[in-house]
Amino acid sequence: MNQIRVMVVDSSAVARQVLSGLLGREPDMQVTYAVADTFLAGERMRLQWPDVVVLDADMPRMDGITFLRKIMAERPTPVVICSALTDKSARTSMESLAAGAVAVVCKPKLDLRQSLHDGCDELVAAVRSAAQAQLRQQLASGWPAAPPAMAAAKLTADAILAPNGASVLPVRGNGRVVALGTSTGGTQALERVLRELPPASPGIVIVQHMPEQFTAAFAERLNGLCQITVKEAQNSDPVLPGQALIAPGGRHMLLRRGPSQYFVEVVDGPLVNRHRPSVDVLFRSVAKCAGASALGIIMTGMGDDGAAGLLEMRQAGACTLAQDEQSCVVFGMPREAVKRGAAERTVALDAISREILQYGGVERRSNEGL
Repeated sequence: MNQIRVMVVDSSAVARQVLSGLLGREPDMQVTYAVADTFLAGERMRLQWPDVVVLDADMPRMDGITFLRKIMAERPTPVVICSALTDKSARTSMESLAAGAVAVVCKPKLDLRQSLHDGCDELVAAVRSAAQAQLRQQLASGWPAAPPAMAAAKLTADAILAPNGASVLPVRGNGRVVALGTSTGGTQALERVLRELPPASPGIVIVQHMPEQFTAAFAERLNGLCQITVKEAQNSDPVLPGQALIAPGGRHMLLRRGPSQYFVEVVDGPLVNRHRPSVDVLFRSVAKCAGASALGIIMTGMGDDGAAGLLEMRQAGACTLAQDEQSCVVFGMPREAVKRGAAERTVALDAISREILQYGGVERRSNEGL
């Protein structure tokens, strides 16, 4: 098996040592260089180009985002951002994802050596996921992408929510809700979808695999770019037309139903399918609470989180779609959904916003008003 050649770029000698040690002990990985700044990184890359770059966005001389943009312009290469868990680094990481980074993992400042060891599985999974990304194709289309895969004992949605029971009736009014689930490549894919939606769009609930604190910055960025309102979900937030709720990193999000509208519940709990938030947890709750009044869409990502939940949605009468392979950064999650018969059909990324509008009857009502 060919090893994944990894370059580590971090101004901290401790971080370089620990990261190199953690990655170098994996049989499928080889740390080719570990350097202290981006200028040295550029020199080493001309000698041997890596398969994946692990980069701290906060770098001296040339900052990590500028370096990332230079890489993407010269030779698009998967980059994993490994940054401290602060509000500033969260915003910087969002810029990095927009510039072409494939994943983000946290690097807390306190007790760095121990914290990096604790996050070893997440880092290794992110590098493996990045190595599989169809980056060249996506950059040619104008979008790269983001998030980290998390690792632990693989539990199902049963750990949070019991399997679906009897069929449900929609809430009063329109009662339609759209549920999106995505992972690697999802940040830019979601941006593409949400930016095309008008304020009249149906309410949307989203799980994007992403660490704590990063989801708030992600939602804030999207809110500034979109016509609809985008926010990190808080417990008991209502699901409203023209609004998208993004599950907070480190917590699960479930759809619940009130007498006149849906709302979300944000809960703690174990990792499900090695993720928290988990797409399977959200999709199961949508199957239970909305049934045939929902549209479920599984998008780019590594692994199989969301496939079982999407099948439950389909069995409950919901419309279900999967992003097609050609437009995915990583086709893992959609492929598994298709394999299990969970998706009625696959659609290209550029068609997803249109599917949401058609499902919500937005285009039809607009045409009637002409």
